[in-house]
Amino acid sequence: MAKLTKRAVDALKAPKQGQAFLWDSELRGFGARIIPSGLKTFILQYRNADDRSRRIALGRFGAITVEQARDLAKIKLGLLAHGKDPAAEVEVHKAITVAALCDWYLQEAAAGRIIGRRNRPIKASTLAMDKSRIETHVKPLLGKRLVRSLKVVDIEGMQADIVAGKTAKPRSTKRGGATTGGPGVASRAVSTLQSILGHAARLDKIATHPCQGARRLAGKKKQRRLNILEIGKLGDAMRHAERNGENPIALAIVRFLLLTGFRISEAQGMRRAWVRPEGGYIDFADTKSGAQIRAIGPAAMQVLQNQPIRKESPYVFPSDISEGHYTAAKACLERLCASVGIEDVTPHTLRHTFGSVAGDLGFSELTIRALLGHAAQSVTQGYVHIDEALKLAVSRTCDKIALLLDGAKKAGRAEGLAA
Repeated sequence: MAKLTKRAVDALKAPKQGQAFLWDSELRGFGARIIPSGLKTFILQYRNADDRSRRIALGRFGAITVEQARDLAKIKLGLLAHGKDPAAEVEVHKAITVAALCDWYLQEAAAGRIIGRRNRPIKASTLAMDKSRIETHVKPLLGKRLVRSLKVVDIEGMQADIVAGKTAKPRSTKRGGATTGGPGVASRAVSTLQSILGHAARLDKIATHPCQGARRLAGKKKQRRLNILEIGKLGDAMRHAERNGENPIALAIVRFLLLTGFRISEAQGMRRAWVRPEGGYIDFADTKSGAQIRAIGPAAMQVLQNQPIRKESPYVFPSDISEGHYTAAKACLERLCASVGIEDVTPHTLRHTFGSVAGDLGFSELTIRALLGHAAQSVTQGYVHIDEALKLAVSRTCDKIALLLDGAKKAGRAEGLAA
């Protein structure tokens, strides 16, 4: 008997019947088990406080490494030293429902104990979306199921049910749109559940991830952009709405989105302390891609500088009804588009329009990615501080859209934009 290693477990041969074991020479009770099918599992065998022999699975070989399994075995033996029976803990985990596991995940994530992208705690905005998908789709369809009983077919079945509209809800009287189905919504719900199961398996909340390999539907890529005439119509709608009492903050956000290509969350949640008028950029403390510096054009900066300052609020676009930031720009955009017959427009359409106009003006894909905040932070910062080409691209794109919004359609056609 020698120390358990990857090479030794790789060499372990499957028996014709029953099961075979390979034990570690350094950590008593820690070993690997193989069954006739060839499945290899790390195990821990011990005697509890009642002197009963117990054996628990630590994880499947390949899903976790030998050293990870060894660490798990040490944790279990630590529980044993404190009078707890690791097998009893496993039995509790086996009885956990999907709803209970989701609640655990939300609590752990809110406390900063779930590590997400870039090895950082999951963001509040991401957690809010996860919670919405859990409450709207996951719990109604799978909440009562035991996690240990889940199979791939159950996950893909949930996906099909969401697409079919089984969790759809009508628009409520409060703010917010209707809950609908569709491949994109279904795929994101599956992704959230798989992420929860993955975190639970990694943190030993459940023995193994029960649904690895479930296939997610491909969402429909958003290609919609406003053409020259539609940008002009939107400008007309904004001027008409301004004369007829539309909220000026909402109008300012819609204009700013089109002039910058910012995400709606970035615009609505922008703080005055991040705005750098002298440099022509926004110094974001955080975005979907992390902390980031984003250049904007003069016309977009003018929108920000025209906003009245509310001393008690740190936001450029403060809420009228709370201490937070404004949140209803999307509804304003819908009203504007409906008033002039422009269909199928979302805040992302404005973002895609900005990138498309930059492409029409001849700027490269790498430059456009930097304009939209897709590039790595270091690349974006380098552009803003060193490369004047990015500033030129931002200014020209912003100016072109401003001209179109303000009715200069001839100038737009002269630049060769395609409708």
